[in-house]
Amino acid sequence: MPSYRIDRERWSQLGFCEQMANIGAEVGRSIQAQRKGNEKRRNMALMRAYDLFDATQAQLAFERSPRLFEVQIAQSEFRKLFDGDIFDENASSLERYFNQFAVAASNVRNS
Repeated sequence: MPSYRIDRERWSQLGFCEQMANIGAEVGRSIQAQRKGNEKRRNMALMRAYDLFDATQAQLAFERSPRLFEVQIAQSEFRKLFDGDIFDENASSLERYFNQFAVAASNVRNS
């Protein structure tokens, strides 16, 4: 599988909600690809999502942010999504969680 790595410096300039919204976009892409049975697209989206999770966690750890724990939990739930037997129920829950960040990021940009 080809590797993917986000520009960490540029990533660190985004706000937390923007970062989580971008992670959520990749989470959504992986979920949609899984639902459609497109393994290649799913794997690419998974790779990008994990890299974004890692970049966010590294930044939050450096900043000693209390948000680090939330991101770790979100990543753990995302990992479990593709291992569990109740994919659709868990996928919908994760999509709702990340959609809140997309709305918040949009509100910040438009204010």
